[in-house]
Amino acid sequence: MTEAEHRKPQSDEARSFYDSEITSEFAVPDGLAMPRTVGGEPETTSEFALPKGLDVPQPSAAEPEGSAFTAPRTYSAKDAPPAFTPPTGIPVVSLTKDVPWQDRMRTMLRMPVAERPAPELTHKSEDEAGPAVPRVLDLTLRIGELLLAGGEGAEDVEAAMFAVCRSYGLDRCEPNVTFTLLSITYQPSLVDDPVTASRTVRRRGTDYTRLAAVFQLVDDLSDPETAISLEDAYRRLAEIRRNRHPYPTWVLTSASGLLAGAASVLVGGDLLVFVAAMLGAMLGDRLAWLCAGRGLPEFYQFTVAAMPPAAIGIALTLAHADVKASAVITGGLFALLPGRALVAGVQDGLTGFYITASARLLEVMYFFVGIVVGVLVMLYVGVQLGAHLNPDEALSTVSRPLWQIAASMLLSLTFAVLLQQERSTVLAVTLNGGVAWCVYGAMQTGGFSPVASTAVAAGLVGLFGQLLSRYRFASALPYTTAAIGPLLPGSATYFGLLSIAGNEVDEGLVSLSKAAALAMAIAIGVNLGSEISRLFLRVGSAGKRRAAKRTRGF
Repeated sequence: MTEAEHRKPQSDEARSFYDSEITSEFAVPDGLAMPRTVGGEPETTSEFALPKGLDVPQPSAAEPEGSAFTAPRTYSAKDAPPAFTPPTGIPVVSLTKDVPWQDRMRTMLRMPVAERPAPELTHKSEDEAGPAVPRVLDLTLRIGELLLAGGEGAEDVEAAMFAVCRSYGLDRCEPNVTFTLLSITYQPSLVDDPVTASRTVRRRGTDYTRLAAVFQLVDDLSDPETAISLEDAYRRLAEIRRNRHPYPTWVLTSASGLLAGAASVLVGGDLLVFVAAMLGAMLGDRLAWLCAGRGLPEFYQFTVAAMPPAAIGIALTLAHADVKASAVITGGLFALLPGRALVAGVQDGLTGFYITASARLLEVMYFFVGIVVGVLVMLYVGVQLGAHLNPDEALSTVSRPLWQIAASMLLSLTFAVLLQQERSTVLAVTLNGGVAWCVYGAMQTGGFSPVASTAVAAGLVGLFGQLLSRYRFASALPYTTAAIGPLLPGSATYFGLLSIAGNEVDEGLVSLSKAAALAMAIAIGVNLGSEISRLFLRVGSAGKRRAAKRTRGF
């Protein structure tokens, strides 16, 4: 047999055997049965494919996971999931419904994060699939922005943000509030990456009607029996933002004039003084609106608004009119003193938010300096023109109890209108202001110092305001801020500036120091009254409310 015949297969059977000897290394060995896929799909699968036998729950087709229309997994103390227990144990916390959500959330916030009874992250069923975490954090920041811009204290803003996150199942969250920045961090568990979001407050406005609506929204969200979807919460928040102020501009201008007139009556003015102070305050208000429309900062707005009342008082003095010019200027100052920002700043400092308190008090100082500059410019012009303004008028007070009580109530009412309060709260805050002035006048008649009388009256304002807010489950600001209006140190401020304008700097500084002491007494008294109401009423904790524990320097 030749070599060619040896290479050539002799039959088909031999050719088949010859081809099977030369196979690929990826070929399936004989005797190994491999299941074939249906439809001609390849045998190899992607590395991202789920292994066979692993049952992964799928979200509902109608309401996918992360949908804004999904009802929140509202926290329920009765059906709470198993919680992580630290080595030191968890303090007993009673999240009852019959106390305001501020107290419940404040009790939680004052605990360290490691001791806070937050439920462990558990697998959610299809029915409990909550909305997306970034959208919940965004809603929380938007609500906190409205509260902080409206003048609410930092602690209450943090409590509101914590309540919103907790209502949507984000228990392990940590809000942080400063004067212009809000941030919140959520960490599902100790091994998961945290999610952080922040928002800057660039514009502030006074509208207590909007503030009350935001409080109502947070109260509805924190109610365990109410399930508000994220989309509904966004819709309500948009309606709150779009709502107009309850009072038109001309009403605000008229209220500013009536406030100044009422304040002038408190310091001994008559009908002519009332009219003069009212006209000066209304003119200053219009000039401030004009400056705001031109984009000038608030410092210059306060400076311009303080000039017309001082100019009218000096003009009456130069005309030798038989009026009390100091009462005209003092009434104009009452309409400008930033009592709301002062109370909020001192409250933040007393509750441990020192950065926010420093920023608020610095803002108050700038406003006060603006008022001082405006009044001093006009007083200096009046002195150069020969106006004889007597600082000793501060010692001559006229005792007219009925007129002063009526003036204090009118002052509180107009102050409430300027703060854009709801009409349902105006009567309560008016009565609260009248009671505060009655207490202040009675203590002054009894020989107490002005600082002590102011502190006690402001404490009653804070106490009654906190009681009214608890009765209505709302913010305490609408019931306290306007009621402290009659107690503001307008006369001490004016006579201090008058002494400085007359080159009596020492006496002027003493009077301004008295004004600062009265302002601090107001702020501390309001905060102390609120804390006393929380001390003796039932709060959201079975034991004592945890506060910051301080040492003596070590």
